[in-house]
Amino acid sequence: MSGASSTLTTSNNTASRTESRIVTEPFEPIDTLAGPGEAKTNAQTLARLLGEVFPEAVTEDGIDFEALKQLVGEEALPSTAEKFGLSWPGKAASRRLALLPPTGTLLPRPDESVQWDSTKNIVIEGDNLEVLRLLRRAYAGKVDVIYIDPPYNTGSDLVYHDSRVTPKDEFEAQVGERDDEGRLVKNTDASGRRHSAWLDMMHPRLWAARDLLKQTGVVIAAIDDNEHANLRMLLDQVFGSENFLANVVWQGSGKNDARFTSGGLDYMLIYAANKNVLVANDVRFKTPKKGYDLVIEAGAKAWEKSKHNAAVATELFREWWRTRPDTEPGLKAYSEIDEQGRIFTRDNLASPNPRENLRFDVLHPKTGKPVPMHPNGWRLSREAMDERIKQGQIIFGPDHTTTPRFKRLLSDMDEQAIRPIVTQERAPASDGLARLLGEKVFDYPKDTGVLGTWINAVSGSNRDAVVLDFFAGSGSTGHAVMELNATDALEDPEAGGRRQYILVQIDEPVEHAKYKTIADIARERLRRAGKAIADVQGLNAGSLDLGFRSYHLAESNTRKWDGTIGEQSLEDAVATAVDNLLPGRTTDDLLVEMMLRLGLELTTPVEQREVGGSPLYNLGGGTMFAYFGTDITVDESKQIAQAIRTWRDEEGPVTEAAVVVRDTGFADSAAKLNLAAALNQAGITNLRSI
Repeated sequence: MSGASSTLTTSNNTASRTESRIVTEPFEPIDTLAGPGEAKTNAQTLARLLGEVFPEAVTEDGIDFEALKQLVGEEALPSTAEKFGLSWPGKAASRRLALLPPTGTLLPRPDESVQWDSTKNIVIEGDNLEVLRLLRRAYAGKVDVIYIDPPYNTGSDLVYHDSRVTPKDEFEAQVGERDDEGRLVKNTDASGRRHSAWLDMMHPRLWAARDLLKQTGVVIAAIDDNEHANLRMLLDQVFGSENFLANVVWQGSGKNDARFTSGGLDYMLIYAANKNVLVANDVRFKTPKKGYDLVIEAGAKAWEKSKHNAAVATELFREWWRTRPDTEPGLKAYSEIDEQGRIFTRDNLASPNPRENLRFDVLHPKTGKPVPMHPNGWRLSREAMDERIKQGQIIFGPDHTTTPRFKRLLSDMDEQAIRPIVTQERAPASDGLARLLGEKVFDYPKDTGVLGTWINAVSGSNRDAVVLDFFAGSGSTGHAVMELNATDALEDPEAGGRRQYILVQIDEPVEHAKYKTIADIARERLRRAGKAIADVQGLNAGSLDLGFRSYHLAESNTRKWDGTIGEQSLEDAVATAVDNLLPGRTTDDLLVEMMLRLGLELTTPVEQREVGGSPLYNLGGGTMFAYFGTDITVDESKQIAQAIRTWRDEEGPVTEAAVVVRDTGFADSAAKLNLAAALNQAGITNLRSI
């Protein structure tokens, strides 16, 4: 993944003021930037697109909706008629939550992390809606797979409390249970409000997460019967019903004494970011054939035992098959062994559809005469047919009067289309986690084997896939990603797997002497899982990323002052204007906030040198420099500018270096102007402040 994002934009109003501020404010505040998926960016994108078609409908202040109505006519205005789709009280407000810019930050916690300096994996503790808004600028269009296992809405209180979830009295008014004066007019539907609250929670998170997916990306959402129908309709609206891929049934343990059916079913709803792109790229969800390795091993033994006699080997192989009645049916057809020891089955060569370019003569190798051809023609082109004949994969009869057959090799069919049914009990996953942690501390973790199978399938076996789980729970998704990488390392020790995970888990408390939150459990699980994998891998572990960086969601590092005193004392207000960093926060904390606001990934390489008593940060090999020192004088500004210029030149050619400083970090305006002038003289004109 690249280190920086180019998706940030400056608001029109800010842009119009830039020229008048050049002299007095040479460093553009990063607060003026808007990221992908935010309302300001969406408005700018819409205005740009409309301007290309209807320039009269766009002014320097934005979209002129009255002019747009006149241009498109009354018939194009929104209809008030009822429409098909999922709706609930609070829907519009919940969607607006996804469009808000982030207001918080992430605090780095190297003390909780493993291999902080080298890992690409990330674990974040905090409310996932704000975290998704924070990640959106840096990770827009960079995630390959989103897997989520959200709360199943079994009736318990949700632990996600957004600032705009429909209150009970407002819900009753919207659904007609109260009149205009607030009096109850009919029986209340507690379950209706429960579903609305759950949808209020899910809606903005899915909207925010959508922006993170690549065009080839896929989202997998696990759910049970309580919200299965609602979640599918919600995913239809967020991702588009045309991008629906599968409804996977996960059969766990049922109840024999249930009244109607044994139950035990969960589901995984799978959607593409853009199904057309997957089709155009010929993406297919494949999984290894069950029993494939066993059949290959049996064939090899028969070949060796026969002393490389094809007929004898085939008979020995078929004897083995008769002892395996329950083996995968799709493999049983492969019951012959050829003169090269290859397992194969005989298949027809007829094309399923008539095509003129598939009609041509195939000559028998002994008689030299054309063999019979199906009316539709061959299933192979002339070039492919000639190549298969050379490879010995066309089986001819004794003469030209019989139609040849295709020798389909088992070695070419080691994968199959993944089936939308999972049969896996929950107990093994629970027992495995308990053994790893030394005690049972988490109920119903997901099976890492099942998760790994589906993550691998939907990502097209992409060894560099980025996997996001923003309902991380005990960290099963991160564990599954490490196991996938370890499997790849066993097959190819030098390359291994390079998949990365990003996990987000709210700081939900647990009653336990050792763990305070579920996120604590997840971090400990990942530490132990990484160590266990390293023990098994031995020397191969060196190629694997078994670490993670830990972050905590928090309020912004900087205090904002609107120019009024309010409840602050004059002394406090002046202090905020001079030093806006919250007590206890560090320049490392401020660096992370700057990276998130400017669209740099959290794992962007960072180096630092001491300049004037404060660290000078170099990000992405000279693409950005940051300095957050305070009380910078004119002389010190010259020293800082020279240090940046020298380090940039050491890095070699870069497209354009940017510099970010602390807005309140200068002793006076002369020092700030002097630094800007010195940087401009060095060819560095992209100047920002935080």
